[in-house]
Amino acid sequence: MKSKSAAKKTTIEEVAEMAMRLSRPHLAEYGATTSRHDFTQRQLMSCLVLKAYLKTTYRGLIEVLRVSSKLQQCLGLEGKLPHYTTLQKFSARSQVVAIAQRMMGTIGQIAAGQEPGPRAAAMDSTGLATSVASEYFRNRTGSKCNQWVKVSVMVLCTSLLPLGVVLSLGPSNDRTQVRALLEQAQAVSPPQKLYADGGYDAEWIHQQCREQWGVQSVIKPLNHRPDGTRSGKWRNLMSEAYLAAEGYQRRWSAESFFSGLKRTMGSALAARRTDQMLAEASFRVLAYVLRR
Repeated sequence: MKSKSAAKKTTIEEVAEMAMRLSRPHLAEYGATTSRHDFTQRQLMSCLVLKAYLKTTYRGLIEVLRVSSKLQQCLGLEGKLPHYTTLQKFSARSQVVAIAQRMMGTIGQIAAGQEPGPRAAAMDSTGLATSVASEYFRNRTGSKCNQWVKVSVMVLCTSLLPLGVVLSLGPSNDRTQVRALLEQAQAVSPPQKLYADGGYDAEWIHQQCREQWGVQSVIKPLNHRPDGTRSGKWRNLMSEAYLAAEGYQRRWSAESFFSGLKRTMGSALAARRTDQMLAEASFRVLAYVLRR
């Protein structure tokens, strides 16, 4: 008889099983009726999540699967493993990023349903580097990092699980991704209160949140007139006293999410093509959310 410690699944096995389970509603078993039907799309999707979780290459993931019968069992891959090029080609499909976002939305919906009391969320963005070169090395060589993958999220303040995730190439103004984030959150489970820093300071964001969706927006204003007032009905409401009274410090929930993401999954991407960088970033965020 196995001991409790021996029977307990490892974190990586739990991630594999959750990836298989969560991808079921979003993927048909096979991409085409004329395909060889060697591996299901759920199996390939889950392999890509594990690749991001392990921070390895396509070849490296296949080697891990080769020596782990338990992982093979979790993925239903006993007896036959996909070639690394099969995973690479599947990752290049245009819909994988959207599917990863929908999987995260499912997780956020479940988390929102378990939130005690009014739901509060925080919105922010960060960048994942497209080079492993350190800032010190770039300064010494005089090179600059002119582009990165921008990850914009809206996370629940209690569980730090996302209601919305938008991936794009940076640099760009934070307000560019707001509409997509708000629409994702509305489809998943809209919060009652939304915190954001000065990068999201705009009257139209307050109007969309408060007047269209009934979400109380708490956003730090960037500037004001010489007399201390600000343009806009809702922007003018955002005084220091109002921010403090509404618990603006909870905005740091988004920063906590990014801190955990980069410490766990790394802050530099290995891919070089734009579509592959976006796919890798989406799988890293998804793998981190599943790990939580």
